[in-house]
This record gives sequence, C-alpha cells and structure tokens, in this order.
Amino acid sequence: MAELRKRGAEKPHQDQCSDKDPIKEDKYVEGDNDSDIPDATLSSDSTPEVLKSALSGLSSRWKNWWIRGILSITMTSLFFLLIYMGPAMLILLVSAIQVKCFHEIISIGHKIYRSYELPWFRTLSWYFLLCVNYFFYGETLADYFATSVHREELLQFLIRYHRFISFALYLIGFCLFVLSLVKKHYRLQFYMFGWTHVTLLITVTQSHLVIQNLFEGMIWFIVPISIVICNDIMAYLFGFFFGRTPLIKLSPKKTWEGFIGGFFMTVIIGFLIAYIMVQFEFFVCPVEYNSETNSFSTTCEPAGIFRLHKYTVPLYLQPLIGMETVSMYPFQIHSIALSTFASLIGPFGGFFASGFKRAFKIKDFADTIPGHGGIMDRFDCQYLMATFVHVYIASFIRGPNPSKVLQQLLILHPEQQLNIYKTLKAHLIEKGVIDAALSDL
Repeated sequence: MAELRKRGAEKPHQDQCSDKDPIKEDKYVEGDNDSDIPDATLSSDSTPEVLKSALSGLSSRWKNWWIRGILSITMTSLFFLLIYMGPAMLILLVSAIQVKCFHEIISIGHKIYRSYELPWFRTLSWYFLLCVNYFFYGETLADYFATSVHREELLQFLIRYHRFISFALYLIGFCLFVLSLVKKHYRLQFYMFGWTHVTLLITVTQSHLVIQNLFEGMIWFIVPISIVICNDIMAYLFGFFFGRTPLIKLSPKKTWEGFIGGFFMTVIIGFLIAYIMVQFEFFVCPVEYNSETNSFSTTCEPAGIFRLHKYTVPLYLQPLIGMETVSMYPFQIHSIALSTFASLIGPFGGFFASGFKRAFKIKDFADTIPGHGGIMDRFDCQYLMATFVHVYIASFIRGPNPSKVLQQLLILHPEQQLNIYKTLKAHLIEKGVIDAALSDL
C-alpha cells in the first residue's frame, strides 16, 4: 500500500498542459478540508459614532440589541415609505438589493481566492449580471407591457428577437472568458466562473420571482416579506430573553425557544397582517401598466380569495370557540401556509448562509448595515421565501388571466385576430353559450 501511494504521488497529472515545467496553480482551491481556505474576515464595525457614544455605557450584548433595534425600525420605516410610493419604487428596490447582494457574494470570492489580478474577470462578472438581467426583464416586459410595446417599432424588434439577443450577449461573455484564460490560473478562473454563475442563480433569478409575485398583487410581495422579517425579529427576541437550548451548530446563537416562539408569533401576526391588507384594493389587485397615464394601476374587482366568506367551525372546536361559523377572508388561510413556511423552512436559508460564512471563515457578508452585517445577511431567507410564494401562487392561486390573453391578442395581425374570433365564435355556438342566428347580426 505504501508503494502504491508513492507511485500515485509520483504520477504526473494527465489533464495538465504538456509544458516541461510543472504548473503549481491555485493551491488554495485544491485542498479537501477547511484549513486550506484563508481567513477572510470582511466585516468591520460600521456603527455610526453617534450610536457608539450614546450606547457606550452598555454591555456588548445590550449594545448590539439596541443597534439592531434602531436600524430595524429605520429600515422598516423606509420600506413603508416605498410601499406608499407604489409598485415602481418596489421594483427599483428589488433591483438595487439584487445588485448589492451580487456585489457582496462576488467580493467574497475575489478576496478569499485572491482573484483580483485575474484578467477581465471582475468586468466579466458584471457583464454576466447585465446579460441575465436583460433576459429576465425583457421577459417581464413582453408579458406585462405587450400592448405598450406594440406601439414602438424598436421595442417590437427587441421583444420579437429577445431570446436570440440574450443568448448572443451571453455567448460574447463566454467567448471573452475563454480568451482570458491564463496559464497557471486555469483552475482558479474556472472556479470563479462557477462562483459567478451560482451567484447569478441565487440573486437574479430569485429577485425576478419576487417581481413576478409583485405583479400578481402587492399583497403577495408585502405579506411574505413582512412575515419573514417578523419571524426573524420574534425568533431573535424569544431567543434573547428565553433562549437556553441550542438549535443548530451552524448558528450557535439560534435556540429552540426562539425557533418555536417565532413560529407561533409569526402565524398570529401574519394572520392579522393579511386581515388588514385585504381591506385595500391597492394591495390585492394585480399590478398592471396603464399606457394612457404611463403609470402602474392597482384597481380591479377583488378576486374571491380577498372577499369575506363564512366557514363552518369543526364540531370539536365549537365548544372551545363558542361559534358554529366564522367569517374570514380566504387569503388569511393562505397566510397561515405562508407563515408556516417562513417560520419552519425559511430559517434554513439563514442556516445555509451561516454554513457558507463558516466555510469561508467570515462573520458577515459585508458591513453595510450596522448590527446586521451585509444586505445578503438580511435577505438570505427572503430569496427562499420568494421561490415558495411563486410556486404557491402557480399551484393554488393563479387561474387564467383574461387581461394577459387580451394583450397577446391585440398584438397579433388582423388576419390572425379574425381567425381566433371565428374559432371562438364556433366554439361558443357549439357549447350553446350564444345563439347561431344572433351571432350573424
């Protein structure tokens, strides 16, 4: 066995270049254990001096509590302001968060693997971000603004060949990456190429789903985000005051008390938030673009899940509640499902992020928000929640959307529209919906 190991060690790698000199490339990505990964503490204390001086007499535990609390209230207030300003500002917010999260994750890769000197790589990372955003936002433009796009000849061309243009742009970046490959850095360059694409998968695709949820109605955007924030705060408070039992080794500060307390409080608060928000047409109506006013419109006849219904209380609960029927909005029942996911599964997005940070020996993704870390530290659970909400809507909520069908019909040629009209008329006559004699008038 010792002889075999010796022969294996002496055997040259077959997949390396045929240069005479052996290539010693990227030793810090070849190891099999965490000790090969350099320490890259990226976070620093970015707390404003005003807060530092005001809280100087407190212990570090309580100082962190107050800093997190003050910043949480500030961010929540800004979020409410953006909601008041309408869907356009929320879309810009999602886009800004996406770019910042991408920057934080890419910066970690650059620092940990010392890839600053790789040719073109930083430029290529941002180029790929631009390409992927062009693809996804173009798809959104085609889906939700078809009527407006039809009026502009240039936009018609871009939408018609959107996917080909997107693929061509990506191919340019791909070819530039291949041309940038440099001897002794091959492995590192391919590693960072993969790092960039995984980062794009995490940030861009998830933010696109967030925007898709927003177009279904602002309530599908605000309620999931609110309950994740609520769960984070409640789990922190219950863990801070009552936490005794560690929950998971990846996050030593997480406790079972915080996890369970956060779950129950999130379900209750999510139920109440849903009850309040369904009262307003502004939140429940799908977001549509009004080409006449060049603005987003949130007016409609609310769907059934946003209307009050009576439900029969199960017999075994009637003595406890003292009522045979209760009136509530169906969306409140859906909010329980959303809150349950946010409380039980959502934290695993945070655990995943904790594992990532431990793997690369960093405390936070960045130091953008004092007491909280980077933007990614605050939105690690939001991205997982966004995917769930999108799947939930597609599986249990969304039905045929007549406005989208009408938009697609309006951009067809007159001959195509006439053929569809004749086919639809024949179908309705066959079903007995309209009378054949009246249809000829």
